[in-house]
Amino acid sequence: MKLYLYLFMIMSLLLSENIGAQQDRKLIREGNREFKKEKYDDSEILYRKAQEDTKLPFVTSFNIGDALYKQEKYEEAASQFQKLSEQESEKLAGAGSFHNLGNSYLQASKLEESIEAYKNALRRNPNDLETKYNLAFAQDKLKEQQQEQQQDKDQDKDQDKQDQENQDDKQDQQDKDKQNDPEDQEQNQNQEQKPSPDQISKEDAERILQALQEDEKDVQDKVKKAKAAKAKVKTVINW
Repeated sequence: MKLYLYLFMIMSLLLSENIGAQQDRKLIREGNREFKKEKYDDSEILYRKAQEDTKLPFVTSFNIGDALYKQEKYEEAASQFQKLSEQESEKLAGAGSFHNLGNSYLQASKLEESIEAYKNALRRNPNDLETKYNLAFAQDKLKEQQQEQQQDKDQDKDQDKQDQENQDDKQDQQDKDKQNDPEDQEQNQNQEQKPSPDQISKEDAERILQALQEDEKDVQDKVKKAKAAKAKVKTVINW
């Protein structure tokens, strides 16, 4: 991702118009030399020294943002460019701030924020091809991220469903194994054969029936004897 460094052009113009910024100019020039040598931490220190009592706040802040970005301190760089984008009214300078802000957000994996920053840059400089390219790139990355997140959700749902099915299959198999266990079968048979307290066996039922039949026979015999005795009494002559 290209980081806009045309801040040096802006800086040069501003320095030429500001005679009272001798110390600022010196520190900024030294910072720029360190920046070009890719000594970004040293350049940041020099830019911050220039900022302590500067008459060029935009230039020093912009340079600090670039130095932070090059050190991969993307969150700090984004904060720096965000402040600049809110303060700078000049269109091209503001566009540069938003462009670099978009880059910082992109490197920090804040895709939605980077997209919005690039759009703001294009509102100030619609013909910037680099910003257009970065915007398209960020939008594609966001789309890919959303698709991956949706795929992860679908995979989680499928995994949960598969786990439940496996659990159900395991329970069914355990039930089948329990039914096929010889000890369990014998126990079930014994339970089936053992009469409940409210039931009687066939042998007991036959004995009770036989006892009832014998009682009935005794009753019949007694009735017959009673009838015979009564008839005998009636035939006796009363002299």
